[in-house]
Formats: sequence, structure tokens, C-alpha cells
Amino acid sequence: MKIVIPAGTGQVGTILKRELAEAGHEVVVLTRRPVRDGETRWDGETLGPWADVVDGSDVVINLAGRGVSCRYTPANLRAMMDSRVRSAEVVGEAIAAAARPPRVWLQMSTATIYAHSFAAPNDEATGLLGGDEAGVPGYWGYSVEIAKAWERAQEQADTPHTRKVALRSAMVMSPDRGGVFDILLRLARLGLGGPVAGGGQYVSWIYDRDFARAVRFLIERDDLDGPVNLAAPEPLPQRDFMRALRTAWGVPVGLPATKWMAELGAFALRSDTELLLKSRRVVPGRLLDAGFSFDHAAWPDAAANLARRVRGGRDVTRDMADGLV
Repeated sequence: MKIVIPAGTGQVGTILKRELAEAGHEVVVLTRRPVRDGETRWDGETLGPWADVVDGSDVVINLAGRGVSCRYTPANLRAMMDSRVRSAEVVGEAIAAAARPPRVWLQMSTATIYAHSFAAPNDEATGLLGGDEAGVPGYWGYSVEIAKAWERAQEQADTPHTRKVALRSAMVMSPDRGGVFDILLRLARLGLGGPVAGGGQYVSWIYDRDFARAVRFLIERDDLDGPVNLAAPEPLPQRDFMRALRTAWGVPVGLPATKWMAELGAFALRSDTELLLKSRRVVPGRLLDAGFSFDHAAWPDAAANLARRVRGGRDVTRDMADGLV
């Protein structure tokens, strides 16, 4: 297949390009600064010559949007909203204008769309969307509005010949430098990987190769459209999540942090505490119902595998798939 990935140079795009190219597909990445073969220039805002690579493609996977690792100032929140919505709109315009439109458009979304909750897990059918929870910072609701507007831009696109799927993704865990796992592992190695604000908030996550496998699964399943949760089926409280990560690396102790300590740390890192404190208990109802099987459903196993990969050891799961063990 020919697969086009707008904004495919970040962590998630790198994972997908690597896995899809290894599977034998032609992958074209749209980026503001093309430097490699297979990359085409676009601005994420306006139609241009880049739309020619969409015409005749089989799949579009749009990952565009300003990164969330920043201070959640009004200006940054507005930039997140505008970049996500406009990029989805212009991808929809390119698909609508194509003489041979792709058969499926996978649009990145986020598990942040669900409510901050410690209660029942959220699947696509019964999950509670956020935005009006009591006792949380007001701007958390704006993050939810960004997610809703992001999905709405895809829903409203006039692309009748293209199946549309919104990827409500949890944090993608990979050994790549600068990714979420790399940052969390660095904190654990420094002895800072303890519970934050009690550690009861749930962490939803997905192993990188399960993420890529789920994307391939959704490309192939013509009967699946609309929102799909891309998250491992076993989210767990932050205190347990970090304990398993410390165990995987052999770090005996993780210092706890209070809420105000987390706020100071987030300020120093130019990030925001929502990423640490919001309880995301998200489960992949539609994927499981459709028969998708996770290679790494439980975090302790996934963390151990990722630690081996960081250290340069073998990926046991991949070796088994290749018949090496």
C-alpha cells in the first residue's frame, strides 16, 4: 500500500514509518522541513502540491498537531486547538479533492477526551467524556474541547468514499530518545520515580509495536470506523505504573512527590501537571471486541521489554514472532 503520514517525523510517526516500511509498504511523510527521501513539504494549513501524494494513496494517517509537552498557557492551548483542527480540515480537503481518494483516513485523537476519573474504565461505548468534572483546573476542560474539535473536524469532512477512524490514543511507550518512556525512565533512574500526589490517578498506555499493529489492524478492517481507543487493556494507578518501571530497570526506590512539588517540576521542565495528575482509565473496547490481541497487555511485562530494548537487548516478543526463540 501507499501510506501518507502528515506530520510523521515525531515519535509516533517514526514508530509507524518504521513498522509500516518493514512490512513492505510505501510510506510518504508530510513535514514542514523535508530532509530525507520519502518526505514531502506541507504547512499543515493550506492545500498545495503536497495534496498530489494523497491522490491515489491507499491510507492517510494524520498525526499533525502542536505537541502537548509545554506550559498550558492560553496561547499554547490556542495553538494546540488551531493546529489540530486546521490540519485535520486541510487533510479532509485534500481527500475530498482527490480523483482517487484513499480508502481509509486514520486521524490522531487522544485518550484525554475522557473524564478525569478513578471509577469505572472508559471504553468507546460507555466512557464518560470530560469537560465538566468538579475539582479539577478549569483549563483541563479546554484540553477536552481540543480533542472534541479535533475529532469533529474529521467527522465533518466531506469524504464519502473514505472510511474515517479517530485514534483515541493513550501514551505510546517506546525506547526512542525523547519519548514518554525515555522521560519517565530518566526520572526513575534519578530516584524520582515515586508516586505523584498519592499516585492513585490511572495511567493509560500502549506498547509501541502494539500501537503499530493496531493501526495496521484498523487499516485492514473495513467494518470499523469512528472513535477507537488505542490503549492497553490494563491501565493502572501511577504508583503501580512507576513501581513496575523501577523494577524493570532495577531501581529500588522512587521518591514520592506532592502536588506542589509536581507543579514545580513541571514548571522547570516547561511542561504541565495535567500530564501527571489527570486520571486516564481508558480501555480498548472496540479493538478487543473486533478480535485484536495485544502482545503486551500488562505494564510490568511491557516495561521489562522496553528496558531490554533500551539496554540493547533482544526484543523477545519480536524474536518469537520471527521464530528465533
